[in-house]
Amino acid sequence: MWKISKEFDFCYGHRVWSQKLNKEYSLDDCLVCRHLHGHQGKIQIEASAQSLNNSMVTDFKHFNWFKDFIDNWLDHKFLIDKGDPLFPILLPKFAFNEWIFDERGFYYLGEKTLQKESSEIVELYEGFIAVDFVPTSENLSRWFYQIVQKKMEPIGVQIEQVSFLETPKTKAIYTGE
Repeated sequence: MWKISKEFDFCYGHRVWSQKLNKEYSLDDCLVCRHLHGHQGKIQIEASAQSLNNSMVTDFKHFNWFKDFIDNWLDHKFLIDKGDPLFPILLPKFAFNEWIFDERGFYYLGEKTLQKESSEIVELYEGFIAVDFVPTSENLSRWFYQIVQKKMEPIGVQIEQVSFLETPKTKAIYTGE
């Protein structure tokens, strides 16, 4: 078996509204991840194949679509759980049924909805991507795994795992079901 890996970086913000701490281990009860905050995230994708195709697991350029996805949809965006109790407070202008669902598992407001709004409102709402999960490192690694595995499967590439680094010192790894 052969394995390859590819990394992608992006800046993003999030809020872990479900955060709870055990003071015996955390040494305090400061829930800083409940605040709106940002990170320089890194995604590491590991792929494998039982046999080589043109002497490769796959060409690294076959991941360019994922870089495009990250750059155009997630970089410098705020990822928010649509179930976050602050969602209707932070984003009150539009009902959730006006948000568009993308097959990759996120929601956004489209141009048609935003076309009559002031530039300030457009900038605010364009900066949010809603998801159906609390955007922790663990959940983000699973989400990225699902997106990449679905796309790469038709060309015979198996995704072994996706790691997500929220900071240079913290990593969550998802290896599939």
